[in-house]
Amino acid sequence: MKQVVILKSAESAPATAEQLEKINRYTRRDLNADEVYVFSLVLCDNEVDRDYERFPTESLQKLAELYLGKTGIFDHNPRGENQTARIFETALERDETRTTQTGEPYCALRAWAYMVRCKKNADLILEIDAGIKKEVSVGCAVERTECSVCGADTRGNPCAHEAGKKYGGELCYRSLINPTDAYEWSFVAVPAQKQAGVTKGVISPDGELLKSLEQGGVTLSKAQADELAKQFRELNVLAEEGRRRVRELRRGFVAAGAFALPGVDAEVLGQVAEKLDVGQLEALCKGMREKLPPILQLGGEADSEKPDNGAFLI
Repeated sequence: MKQVVILKSAESAPATAEQLEKINRYTRRDLNADEVYVFSLVLCDNEVDRDYERFPTESLQKLAELYLGKTGIFDHNPRGENQTARIFETALERDETRTTQTGEPYCALRAWAYMVRCKKNADLILEIDAGIKKEVSVGCAVERTECSVCGADTRGNPCAHEAGKKYGGELCYRSLINPTDAYEWSFVAVPAQKQAGVTKGVISPDGELLKSLEQGGVTLSKAQADELAKQFRELNVLAEEGRRRVRELRRGFVAAGAFALPGVDAEVLGQVAEKLDVGQLEALCKGMREKLPPILQLGGEADSEKPDNGAFLI
């Protein structure tokens, strides 16, 4: 889930003939200019967001296709009564004078949406024009999330690199690769700018909306809240076990490297260990274990099974 700010709200001018032709592809009968209200918005961009995730430009291009015809709702609440607008056109906008944190030219996915001019929507239209209803958030699924350091798909093969940390002076983030579906877009209270402090919802690869945790965005029953808290506790325990395992493997790697390569500084070995994922550390430790005296312990037993990383799927 990625939240962005509408960069430009549309004026209250009537829809053009070209816009009406595109809008009427989604209607049961042809609407006229007096019946619809049109506005534009930026759905997402290629900047690293506050959760250290980003859409590459190729992903934005795919989302441009997927978001045609998608409905706009409120706070990711998938109730039919929350449907308020629909996207009828999308386009990529590039700004060659602006670069992202990754050093690439800035690119954003802009969309144009319409809603019906009626008594029910009158207040919302006024709020859009007044800049009150301004921020939006998108819900979509992607094929994989790639670590910017090692390229691992962190859903199926979690690596040891933590998003938000720097490795070799470079920021670690996750690239959202090959969108497979776009569910909806929502008006929300707070955008995903770093200073906003919002937690994004998470979408699974099969399209299930796991949770939407924007502040005030979702109302949970006590049973749902208790179950969610239980899952968080279990995941925290598993995550700590995983972090402990990685620390042990890194210490084992540094110890073995110091023994096998006495001329290499331990700090350098530690920096190398930081760039290796669990599988690489296990393989190297196992290989060095076979060459070292039995007294040297390397982050676990030689014949121990690999830990089940399934619990860390995003």
